[in-house]
Amino acid sequence: MTDETRPGEGRTTSDFPEPQGRPEFLPADEQGEQADRRSDPPASFGASWGDPSGRSDSPGVSPYDPSGRSESQASPYEPPGRSGGVPPHDGGTRAYEGPSFESPAGPRGFESPFESPGGTRAYETPSFGPADTGPRPMQPPPFMGAYGGNHPPPPRQALGMGPGWAPPPQGGPGAGALPRRGLNAGALIAIAVAIALVASVLGSLGTYLLTRSGSSGTDPSYSLGPAPTGATNRAPDSVAGVAARVLPSVVSLEVGNGTNTEGASGSGFLIKNGYVVTNNHVVAMAAKGGEIKIMFNNRKTTAGRIVGRDPGSDLAVVKPEETFGTPEITLGNSDQVVVGDPVIAIGSPLGLSGTVTTGIVSSLNRPVIAGDETGAATEEPAYISAIQTDAAINPGNSGGPLVNGRGEVVGVNSAIATLSRSVNSQSGSIGLGFAIPVNQTRRVAEELITTGKAKRPKIGIVLDKDYKGQGVRIASEPAEGRQPVDANGPADKAGLKAGDVILEVDGLALQDGNELIALIRSKAPGAKITIKYQRAGAERTATLTVVADDQPAPSPS
Repeated sequence: MTDETRPGEGRTTSDFPEPQGRPEFLPADEQGEQADRRSDPPASFGASWGDPSGRSDSPGVSPYDPSGRSESQASPYEPPGRSGGVPPHDGGTRAYEGPSFESPAGPRGFESPFESPGGTRAYETPSFGPADTGPRPMQPPPFMGAYGGNHPPPPRQALGMGPGWAPPPQGGPGAGALPRRGLNAGALIAIAVAIALVASVLGSLGTYLLTRSGSSGTDPSYSLGPAPTGATNRAPDSVAGVAARVLPSVVSLEVGNGTNTEGASGSGFLIKNGYVVTNNHVVAMAAKGGEIKIMFNNRKTTAGRIVGRDPGSDLAVVKPEETFGTPEITLGNSDQVVVGDPVIAIGSPLGLSGTVTTGIVSSLNRPVIAGDETGAATEEPAYISAIQTDAAINPGNSGGPLVNGRGEVVGVNSAIATLSRSVNSQSGSIGLGFAIPVNQTRRVAEELITTGKAKRPKIGIVLDKDYKGQGVRIASEPAEGRQPVDANGPADKAGLKAGDVILEVDGLALQDGNELIALIRSKAPGAKITIKYQRAGAERTATLTVVADDQPAPSPS
């Protein structure tokens, strides 16, 4: 753009008149009048341009001011503050001289139509050497073409450019802003160092916070909140309600042999008049001069003595010196127990008094032979027609009660099935526990308390131990001085003979002789039973009345 605010002394106007109308542009290789005019520069297009500073020591005129005014700004083809000539084009033709425009935007300058997409002008200003004080020959830079620069030629019949079109001026007062210059290397290094320091500080702070919270694992503000509130009362028919009623009547027993070299432990429960019912194998050691210590649920202890015991049923009765006001337990009816009934086992397994476990009745009338684990040769084995349960029963539970959902005793825990038959080792529960029916316990306990010994039920027959068929066969020949059928005994009176095969008792099919013995011993003397037997291939039935043996034999009959 032109500068009209400065005086024009020391400068002359351009030799070119103001162009009129829209200029017509021709291709660079077209001949004619326009080409002749470009090849014949005027006399004023001398060897040097006017000094843009206005000094008189470097006279010259600018070919880019068609208005005739003196130009105060430098040539658009020369950097500001430098003077020098614009070399002519090769072949004697001068470079393209385009007329300058007044920018409609004011001092900001005209925006070149050849700006790059980034906002900077594609036009590159040629560099020149130091300014001379006199004329110097013009040498065209290698990058300047026929139009005085590295700009491409304008399009033919260009529209919208107006008269006097020319590239925008570079530099000088009122010219457009110079291209933005980038940061130098020192500034970039300083910024990089600052970023690295900030990142290092933040990383160190995060590491410190993470390691501080993870090293000790403590959090002063951590809380799980208060425990929920609620009543501890339970329904009477719940397991907790039943256990609360039964536990005070259950005791633990510690038995020694008097030499402090061996001992046994078990459980028991208190019945009427302060007697304690337990297993025979729990107190058998005390029968040879040992002592019994009884501990109640309130942790109070006292000594006890044996009232009576029955190895054949594995039951015993002990009398404690003091009961400390302990309530007696309630006895139920084992004949009313069915498979699937819920049951609760209470005792002192491994010395852990007051232990409660639950389960169901798994089976009834399970024949179990429970021997004396102390190794006493004089003790006969116990034949039990047991209640099977999956409630956990472990060593120390022996003699404790097995109760129903009403808290009534239905059995006395006596034996467990184990995977090891070793006498010197003990095994825990595998879900196969056995209890003596309470109806048998009731009868035996009464007999032991009243007479000191229990009666032995029998039907008066000798069994064939070598028989392997269905049911149980009565021996065919006398054995050990006894006849196969006792004369005038229950079996003889019912018509049974030697060699008969008993198939069922009270509708229960027999598997072997042990099952028949266990069933008979579970009955009370005077009880009637119905049997089905086979003789010569024909099945018959008979009714027998169980009697008591006056002197218990060392082996069952």
